[in-house]
Amino acid sequence: MLTHPRVSAYADTMEVTELAAAAADRDPGVGLAAVAALRALLEEVEATHVSNARAQGWSWEQIADALGVRRQTAHRKHARRTRG
Repeated sequence: MLTHPRVSAYADTMEVTELAAAAADRDPGVGLAAVAALRALLEEVEATHVSNARAQGWSWEQIADALGVRRQTAHRKHARRTRG
């Protein structure tokens, strides 16, 4: 579920491939709206996979390695959404 109402409405009406194409639009309004929608979608997907990894017993270090970030960064960003 996308949290920003304008981004959510924009993303809900478009497929990811359409959003990617819109991100390359020459109109800055269209391109920036698409970038914001893609960013929100990416955050949702990441949070879902981090929650899934934690539920399957992955450590914060394993998650951080998979995301290409430091353990503290992954933990700080996602710990409140997961159990532990």
